[in-house]
Amino acid sequence: MIEADVLLRGGKGGNGDPIMAHPPETDSDNTLQEWLKEIVNTNKGIKLDFKSLEAIWPSLELLEHVKQHLRRPIWINADILQGPNGDNAVVDAKEFLDTVTSFFPNVTLSLGWTTGWHPDKHNKGYDWMMVKEMAQICSTLSQPVTFPVRAALVRQSISELCWLMQQSDRYSLTVWTGKEDVYSVEDLLYIRENFDKINRRFCLLDVKSGIRDAAHSREKEWLFLLNYN
Repeated sequence: MIEADVLLRGGKGGNGDPIMAHPPETDSDNTLQEWLKEIVNTNKGIKLDFKSLEAIWPSLELLEHVKQHLRRPIWINADILQGPNGDNAVVDAKEFLDTVTSFFPNVTLSLGWTTGWHPDKHNKGYDWMMVKEMAQICSTLSQPVTFPVRAALVRQSISELCWLMQQSDRYSLTVWTGKEDVYSVEDLLYIRENFDKINRRFCLLDVKSGIRDAAHSREKEWLFLLNYN
């Protein structure tokens, strides 16, 4: 799969074309329309990550025009709730879900929390209030849902996330990392051990290559690795 951040040219409140860029950038020479033209010639699935509502409608219109040519899954992602140390703005859950499902009623929804990680202090994980609020939002959905969770915050959230996974067979976790996050192979294998007990899998996304490869070699039959290179 290939992941891409999408926003409107000009940033939040902008009225330009959907472009491939990550905040704080507000401009790019790579538009979503051009990117999709290239993707249809590959066998890759795509994950579109939205940071604001403004970009969603025009982006999904473009995606609708090429969806019949895509040969792999489509994931649509947004952070809809405040998470551990999260200080970025969230995307309104109802408007996001209503818009996405109006275009693609069967798409995989990737629904996350805003998060932060600080190297010089103890970082709390996903608490019960966070996962129960997410469960409530997702309880009326019929689509597959994956929850992107930050690798450095998962080990201290095992009970809460295992409970969330048990609420539906449609749920999965996508484990991602920040560039400066500190975590270990043992952390990933601890996650594996606990989710194996409840018969759930998770995906490793953007994990540092050395740690990813070590985890893969030690648990090759279990870990499903997504390569976004």
